[in-house]
Amino acid sequence: MKTLAIKIQLHKKCIEIINQRIIDLKNIIQEAQNAANNETKSSAGDKHETGRTMAQLETEKLTSQLSEALKLEQHITQINPKVQHQKVALGSLVITNNGNFYIAVSLGKIEIDGISYFAISTVSPIGKLLIGLKANDAFSFNGKNYVIERIK
Repeated sequence: MKTLAIKIQLHKKCIEIINQRIIDLKNIIQEAQNAANNETKSSAGDKHETGRTMAQLETEKLTSQLSEALKLEQHITQINPKVQHQKVALGSLVITNNGNFYIAVSLGKIEIDGISYFAISTVSPIGKLLIGLKANDAFSFNGKNYVIERIK
């Protein structure tokens, strides 16, 4: 498969993963709020206060995760996967001798047609190393040597 088509697929997959994360978090937050409301109706005293506090802390944690997922969504939608790059930049697909990287958002490993790609952000440790490099440039990360074969 052509690398541009792979990059478009990776971009779509990133959007799908982020959207699913947002849906899941919204559902979990709603369940936590329902549980807290039920706790209010059925409990009294110290146990009631502890239950409400625990539910409140859980809801705050989930709301923070939802906020991060919404930021990822905003970030990924600003990337045009059809833009081709000569140097590694936001939106680049980087093929190396030791792995393939999609410079977008940090989502980890994504498989397309049995090949692994790592969705990473520009501020991740390896993302920072890659930015500005071009084909045939070499770099080291975690004791591994990489050579950039192609950039799309």
